[in-house]
Amino acid sequence: MRDSFDRLLPRENTCSVKFDARKAVFGREDVIPLWVADMDFPAPEEVTRALEQRARHPVYGYTLFPESLYASIVEWFKSRHDWSIEREWLLMAPGVVPSLHAAALAFAGEGEGVIIQPPVYPPFFSSIQKTGRTVIENPLELVDGRYQMNLEHLEACAARDDARVLLLCSPHNPVGRVWTENELRAVLSIARRYNLLVLADEIHCDLTYPDKPAHQVLARLAGEDDALVTAVAPSKTFNMPGLGLSALVVPNAVHRKALKEVFEAMHMNQCNPFSIAGFEAGYRHGGQWLDQLMAYLKGNRDYVMDYIQQHLPAVRVTEPEGTYLLWLDCRALGMDDAELKRFFVHQAGIGMNPGITFGEAGSGFMRMNIGCPRKTLETALEQIRVAIVPVTD
Repeated sequence: MRDSFDRLLPRENTCSVKFDARKAVFGREDVIPLWVADMDFPAPEEVTRALEQRARHPVYGYTLFPESLYASIVEWFKSRHDWSIEREWLLMAPGVVPSLHAAALAFAGEGEGVIIQPPVYPPFFSSIQKTGRTVIENPLELVDGRYQMNLEHLEACAARDDARVLLLCSPHNPVGRVWTENELRAVLSIARRYNLLVLADEIHCDLTYPDKPAHQVLARLAGEDDALVTAVAPSKTFNMPGLGLSALVVPNAVHRKALKEVFEAMHMNQCNPFSIAGFEAGYRHGGQWLDQLMAYLKGNRDYVMDYIQQHLPAVRVTEPEGTYLLWLDCRALGMDDAELKRFFVHQAGIGMNPGITFGEAGSGFMRMNIGCPRKTLETALEQIRVAIVPVTD
């Protein structure tokens, strides 16, 4: 299976955002793409076989969500995360990003506040702004090379009269933190005191490194009266985000009804037969593939971190506990954000996500996607080293 991760699989001319949008995003087509959060690895063979089998039936009509799909979610989270999900809690959704928008619409009124913890995935901002809600920022703190929550400031945010919702990214994109049980219990305690609904985006929950603490499902720590929605999906886990299907775990029937009404109002309750086939196959048969993936990603993580420490002293990297994303601190290069992006694109030939797109707290940082063959990273890092030498000498 290692060979499938090492294989350089051409993705050009497949309508891949990561590869085929390079000209539009970076101004040149030849940058090494280490940006969009999908991986350059083939999905598990069982997923591909399930899609092929469904394609053999030549009618692709309106499709129901089968009970076997719900069962695959329940069984996966029980076996991998020791989380017991009731079937009635599950609400299928067209993706985690649409779910963020739906939560803002369902649980906060126009102009009311939604708390986020930047630097964070850009749709956390846009889901609030585009629905006419107010962004309340509770920035993470970088302490001794590791990010942590500012819980005192979070409480102050929650105490605002207009605060209604907290969007929690767990594990956190882009800083790679896997929040501890104590941190999560503190979040729940604050949410209870101030009647906040928490939407926990746990889309990266399966992508934790074998040498780091395991992911803690927030809902396992919650009480029956906690206002909590958990967003999950196999899309990051098995590298199939293009299939566009996720699930919301919503124990409270009133909250579940509110979210369902938002999706129905936007006619987003239809589903794709291929999404269903891939989703269920991943959760039913992808466990061994995932274990192999995380071992390979750990090798990639360690390789990049060692290389940066030895050859790129002006760049610091926050060691991730989860996700296949590295958060590079480039502030010592002395460039503003526009200069930093131009430098990596035009001097190094690398396409990464500028940290500033994750909020002001990301200024001076870049996000690197290491979900690719090791050879790609070797080439990219060497190009960065050659480009940085004239800047730092």
